[in-house]
Amino acid sequence: MTAQSHEVLILDGKKTSMAFCPPLPEGHPRVLESATRNDGLGFVTSCWRGYVGTWEVKGEKFYLVGLRGKFRVLPGGPIFADWFSGVLRIPRGERLHYVHMGFGSVYEEELHITIEKGEVVGRKVIDNRGKKHDPVELALRNLPGGENKFPGDGEG
Repeated sequence: MTAQSHEVLILDGKKTSMAFCPPLPEGHPRVLESATRNDGLGFVTSCWRGYVGTWEVKGEKFYLVGLRGKFRVLPGGPIFADWFSGVLRIPRGERLHYVHMGFGSVYEEELHITIEKGEVVGRKVIDNRGKKHDPVELALRNLPGGENKFPGDGEG
């Protein structure tokens, strides 16, 4: 598995990225799959999910703003992500260690934002500087299905 494209996150009014891909809402009437519209994201190894989402944390709530690739969001404004509970992983600073699998690369810092049913319930900063990073362990932890679990957040 190749290193995966990050999702776009608007945080505090600024665009950044997430080394994480929240699930899309199943059966939502404004989220459609399109076999013909792929916005240049046909099958590529750096985006196995076939889409890149744009998300926003605003007013301590988490929203799906848009999708590019095999899914799209119909007009009508951001969609409150009340279906989602989990931890958003936002890399900060320089990349310290590249992992060619999932979201395994290590950055100087990570901001972890805990979401419960679309509501922000916690934030913490993980400082990765000066820590040892085992490339085999990072790669194994980022096999499909495990790439969205993070040590220290009760998920990994």
